[in-house]
Amino acid sequence: MVSIISCCKWFLTLHLLFAALVSAKSHGNPANELVNIMNQNRTAAKLSQLNDNAGLSCIALQYIEACQGNCTSNNTVKCKPSENDFLEVFAPNCGVELPTFGTITGRIVGCQPKYVEPLEAFSRVLVRDRAALSVLREKNHSEVGVGLVGNRHGPYFWCVLFSNDRINSTFVLENGGKGIKQRKGCYSGANIECSEAKRTKLFLLVTIFPVIFTIFI
Repeated sequence: MVSIISCCKWFLTLHLLFAALVSAKSHGNPANELVNIMNQNRTAAKLSQLNDNAGLSCIALQYIEACQGNCTSNNTVKCKPSENDFLEVFAPNCGVELPTFGTITGRIVGCQPKYVEPLEAFSRVLVRDRAALSVLREKNHSEVGVGLVGNRHGPYFWCVLFSNDRINSTFVLENGGKGIKQRKGCYSGANIECSEAKRTKLFLLVTIFPVIFTIFI
């Protein structure tokens, strides 16, 4: 009887740990989740899905980093970097191979006082009106990149860039696709985590271990 109870405790412990790890993994990069949500929206409108381009995404992160501190009271970004900044500042900072710099055919930017989950960011921050929805559902888009940045006290900024270039031919990152490591925020198409996700993992660990400890008392 004791061995059966012990086995049940171990099973429950493993189940809790697995659930925590899955949750932490799936929320590691909200930018990737936003790309999935946008592609689901396009699929629902019978449009082709967009390729997630890491180089374009990093440029989106650079764009929104340059706009930090410019979030208005109605959660719009009052900032528009010059076209030269894309090629002369953003791309080099990301490690994009300049000969592969392509065409940016659309952008959506937004900000929020605090961090919100990807689905809420999609509906409340980025695609809030018909104009933004029209940009998302442009038929000629072929690639997309999402960048986001913020800090614990806010605000948080999101940027989505679109391109109509041939897939995987433009915005190529140096160093075998790794580019230059970014110190803040995160971007889609890359195997990196946001600082918000790291706090989520810490929260899960802090929450789950007391429960496990209680099970074995």
